Amino acid sequence: MSTLAANKPAYDGTTLDLTGKSGARAFQNTLATVLIVLCFLIALVPLLWILWTVISKGYNLLLDPNWWSQSQRGVTVRRVGGGAYHAIMGTLIMALICALIAVPIAILGAIYLVEYGKGTKAAKVVSFMIDILTGVPSIVAALFIYAVWITVLGFNRVGFAVALSLVLLMLPVVLRSTEEMLKLVPDELREASYALGVPKWKTILKVVIPTAFGGIITGVMLGLARVMGETAPLLILVGYSKNINLNPFDGFMGALPTMINQDRTELSLDPAADRVWAAALTLILLVLLLNVLARVIARFSTIKSQ
Repeated sequence: MSTLAANKPAYDGTTLDLTGKSGARAFQNTLATVLIVLCFLIALVPLLWILWTVISKGYNLLLDPNWWSQSQRGVTVRRVGGGAYHAIMGTLIMALICALIAVPIAILGAIYLVEYGKGTKAAKVVSFMIDILTGVPSIVAALFIYAVWITVLGFNRVGFAVALSLVLLMLPVVLRSTEEMLKLVPDELREASYALGVPKWKTILKVVIPTAFGGIITGVMLGLARVMGETAPLLILVGYSKNINLNPFDGFMGALPTMINQDRTELSLDPAADRVWAAALTLILLVLLLNVLARVIARFSTIKSQ
């Protein structure tokens, strides 16, 4: 032991600088930062361009109170006037029905995959089917509902059929986002609840879901944003109506995407062009409003640490 101590070099009091960067590393870090910022700015350009175009061309009609309270009944493409009340209500009604069906199924499916079905064949089948639904085009979902709802069951083209097709598009988005949020909940919270004798179903209901509630709401809003702008299901499963129809089980309904489609062939006419841009801006504002509302709900509903 004394020999080892004698051969050990004396400590001279200097310290090693482990935080410094060599010239090459500093250059690489700066280059990566510049490239990331540049890519972000490039991606931001089309977004800002689209927003500026839509806002600058569509804000005029949104300032008119009639836009929010009247329909397009009796208004031709060459005539100024009317509003988008029928289309706004139709879009919200079909989106609400879609959410009422898709969200519970998606959340229950995510709970099964995360909490009950780990490693089981049934969970693998469910996960595989969700992956398939994620890549299904909207027109395929619409044609499937058309085949079942109209061809097989013999029902008419109505707004409820559109909502059913939108469920197929919204379901995988909400389920996958909910699944990821549930996976982020620490296992320690579950184990602490089990240690207190709380049943598993109550632990999921009272601990797991409230902890992940903010992320779940965000996923629901992403799903709504995904379906509210779809046009193919509207064109196939319900006709466009300029009248106010709030019954999704009877007759044609207006919607903002089909209102845009109705006048898009007459963009050379100023009244039609103004309505197209105003309807597009209204749809953007609706999605924005729903996202802000979801953030507010999530902020005041999430479990807070004491």
